[in-house]
Amino acid sequence: MKRFIIMTVGKTHSGKTTFSKALEQQLKNAIVIDQDNHAEFVNSYYRSLRPLQGPNTIKYAITKTIVDYTIQNTNYHIILSNSNLDRRGRAELLHDFHENNFESVLVHFDIPDYILEERVRKSQRSQSIFRTASSFKEVLDRQIAELRNGNIMGPKEGEANHLFIISDPQDIPSVMQSIVILTSDMK
Repeated sequence: MKRFIIMTVGKTHSGKTTFSKALEQQLKNAIVIDQDNHAEFVNSYYRSLRPLQGPNTIKYAITKTIVDYTIQNTNYHIILSNSNLDRRGRAELLHDFHENNFESVLVHFDIPDYILEERVRKSQRSQSIFRTASSFKEVLDRQIAELRNGNIMGPKEGEANHLFIISDPQDIPSVMQSIVILTSDMK
């Protein structure tokens, strides 16, 4: 059986986690690995080990351990739910999966900023994942600025074996169905 890495990419509140959980229910043999869970774990139990600046290396180490375990000890498709708007970081992750014979799928949530701003404004989501930000609005504002400045970039054609772009929430069911068909066709 061909295994898939399905990586969701997008700004905060774009629907990555909701999509990932729904896709997990539709795919046979799939697991969601969500970095927000790892950030919350670190913030709850190992706050003093968090880096004060730069990448959250302890969160990434936990994610890598779980991903490596899943690759080596299961036959699951992996749905990796994270923003990963850094092209270099995405490329490194995808390279590791390709080395392990995974077929890669990027799902880019390119939802308009005004929708995300409204979602953030109404959000009841726990802020326990934050390391440096004080609100989801701050996170969204930073992501918008970094994208505009070219410091981070959304996916482009050729980064993965398959790329789906969701620019309207109404696109979600058809993209999800395409991925279900894709994974069932690749046995």
